[in-house]
Amino acid sequence: MPQLNPTPWFAIMLFSWFIFLTILPPKVMAHTYPNEPSPQNTQTLKTKSWTWPWH
Repeated sequence: MPQLNPTPWFAIMLFSWFIFLTILPPKVMAHTYPNEPSPQNTQTLKTKSWTWPWH
């Protein structure tokens, strides 16, 4: 099995991680949603017990 020279691939990997960690996160974090989510109800719902017979 032929071995690849790691020098160019290592540089490509480092450059791609540099881009991923420095350029992309600010672009992703700057994204805003058109509508901010708001809570529908602040009331707690009253639940009923399960009354089915167990046979």
